[in-house]
Amino acid sequence: MPAIRVVKTSVRNLVEFVLRSGDLVAAFTGSSRMQEGSRIHRRLQQSQGADYESEVSLSIVIELSDACIEISGRADGVITASDANGDQAVTIEEIKSTTADIGEIEEDFKPLHWAQAKCYAHMYAVRHGLPQMGVQLCYCQVDTLATKTFTKVFSAAELAQFFDSLITQYALWAARLGTWTEIRDASAQLVEFPFGSFRQGQRQLAVAVYQTLTKGCKLFAQAPTGTGKTMATLFPAIKALGLGYVEKIFFLTAKTVTRQLAEEAFDRLRQAGLHCKTLTLTAKDKICFQPEAACTPEECSYARGYYDRVNAALADCWQQEAFTREIVEEYARKHNLCPFELSLDLALWADVVICDYNYVFDPRVYLKRFFNENNGQYCFLVDEAHNLVDRAREMFSAEIAKQAFLDIKKAVKTELPKLAQAAGKINTFLTKAGKLCSEESVAGQPRHLVQKEPFQEINPLLRKFAELAEKWLAENKPAVFREELLELFFQVNAYLRTGDMYDQRYVTYLEAREKDIRLKLFCVNPSELLRQALERGRATVCFSATLTPLAYFAEILGGEETGGQLTVASPFDPGNLNLLVADNISTTYKTREKTYEHVVDSICAAVTARQGNYLVFLPSYRYLDEISRRFCQRLLPVEVICQQGEMNEAERADFLHRFDRDNPGTLVGFAVLGGIFGEGIDLTGERLVGAVIVGVGLPMVCLEREIIKNWFDTENERGFEYAYVYPGMNKVLQAAGRVIRTEHDRGLVLLIDDRFAHTRYRRLFPQEWRGALRVKNPAGIDAAAKQFWSGM
Repeated sequence: MPAIRVVKTSVRNLVEFVLRSGDLVAAFTGSSRMQEGSRIHRRLQQSQGADYESEVSLSIVIELSDACIEISGRADGVITASDANGDQAVTIEEIKSTTADIGEIEEDFKPLHWAQAKCYAHMYAVRHGLPQMGVQLCYCQVDTLATKTFTKVFSAAELAQFFDSLITQYALWAARLGTWTEIRDASAQLVEFPFGSFRQGQRQLAVAVYQTLTKGCKLFAQAPTGTGKTMATLFPAIKALGLGYVEKIFFLTAKTVTRQLAEEAFDRLRQAGLHCKTLTLTAKDKICFQPEAACTPEECSYARGYYDRVNAALADCWQQEAFTREIVEEYARKHNLCPFELSLDLALWADVVICDYNYVFDPRVYLKRFFNENNGQYCFLVDEAHNLVDRAREMFSAEIAKQAFLDIKKAVKTELPKLAQAAGKINTFLTKAGKLCSEESVAGQPRHLVQKEPFQEINPLLRKFAELAEKWLAENKPAVFREELLELFFQVNAYLRTGDMYDQRYVTYLEAREKDIRLKLFCVNPSELLRQALERGRATVCFSATLTPLAYFAEILGGEETGGQLTVASPFDPGNLNLLVADNISTTYKTREKTYEHVVDSICAAVTARQGNYLVFLPSYRYLDEISRRFCQRLLPVEVICQQGEMNEAERADFLHRFDRDNPGTLVGFAVLGGIFGEGIDLTGERLVGAVIVGVGLPMVCLEREIIKNWFDTENERGFEYAYVYPGMNKVLQAAGRVIRTEHDRGLVLLIDDRFAHTRYRRLFPQEWRGALRVKNPAGIDAAAKQFWSGM
């Protein structure tokens, strides 16, 4: 831990913050081919001789009267040679890949490129006491690999003067940030836990989190619903931030509701005296002011001149501490800025970033302004971490579909015949590949082909398509097919990028459905890629109420054998939960029709034993429709509401609002197990007195689940557990966790499925479920429920 706190920034961020100007342009115009750019960098660096050193890390600390600034980064190359007099000459090289015609690139093509290289040259000259430095920009055309190089020589004094001019302009912000850091750290060290006391288990979790962050390692923690996990992780993280063990906190979530819980936790900490700037990142498609417009300065006024106004906006909103979606939108409108890009710029100044998993893990959208340079002293708090397994598989996989190329071929054939031809070749390739698929297989699966190796032959076709598409898209011309082409362009780039990560943890599959054929690079085991992503920070805490079994999640989420694992006992009186298990009813897909009425009988017995609000969780919408219809036919004096397939935020809020603590009668809400109401909702006290969970939550049998099963069967002979049992039981545990939220709650949980009698599932029951009561019929449910409620 340094004795003097400094304001840290990267060379790239320094240069861009001070010198950027003009319009906000779409992401594909400069960086859409990251995989190509990285490949070009490596190729050019490896082609150099012994006098060339690649990826040279440089840093410098500037002490000013009111600020101390540390600037760091990596120069692409350092060339050391001898001049005619035998003196040593050193040149800093920056390599830039470009899609522009190499003949059109002049010396002043991108002034920011020179600025970045001159910063590295200054830092190198200071480190080695050199009187002058060469600065070289090497542009490489991504398609032809043609290069053009520009070289200048600067004296150390010229470089120092240029660097000092940047620092002078940045110093105001550095001083402001330094002053803020002192205020933040002082408040973080003094702030006390914002509740009267820790809950049982909450202190244990908080201590483990603090130790993890101070030591710079990983922790996988399971703590039951109601432990107070959000505060138990954020409070020690703030303490670690205030003491300098971490420099920025990323609170990562899968759902909007958990982001709101984090915001509420910080509101409470602020009331207790904390000063801390928090930013909540909202998805671009949700926060966009002009969703119908293209992200170009020609169509969007919020993009036009963005960089000319953004620094004034940052200064204007500096006094704010909670940059919620509403605050970001307010200042974006005030300064006529893209709200999403403004939130990304605010992230540089925020102490805590509350965001979706993908901003750290997804190779398509992770926050490159933090993670592309030297990795910082960041901590990652991964909330509801059980969701990260399937999300990671999704983020590290990529697919393309034949129909999309056929559609774009037809759309552009008149205006862009070469692009249409390129799309046609891909369509033809996928059509031929589709003939390799099997005939219709068991369990209603579509025709498919699964293999370990990718189809390398398609990559040149995809690169050609991407090249032609990018050239046209970069011109920002309006066209009816523009958005369709842009979406396909991104899919192609994602596929090529994923191909660069492809290893033994992937499989490739073709799937033929009707007239379409999908080709997917499927990441079966994301553990290694997650581990690499977590290396971008100093420490990680993955936590959830349902990391069962813990060893499985620690393995699959990128943990090492030396990583910490913690299981926290429930803080609540086990007598407050009446757990009943009806393990005499089969709810498997093949037997459901025979047991519909038995299931309804059991539900009726559970919800009529005592007036109140209940949730009934079912395996699918089809099953929900059937059971809820039969339940309504019983004409019980209860109100019934059902989850719908597509519910917007207002409809979700209305559904939950119906669970009022003052309801005069009984309300029964039917929902899908593992759906939006199965986790993350907080219905305390009388708002929810019971839940009925039908089935063991197994995911539907599908091609990808079977691929996971087969892959892990080969790997460790636990394929069925990894593909079906563990994900399913986590849904069950999450749904059951809706009932007991505080130490004052009492409630009933009824599990219906004969598989709950099997060891494979019962061994996954948490400790507080060991006293579950087996009930064999509705009369037994009714009697057990009434006896429980009579004890209130």
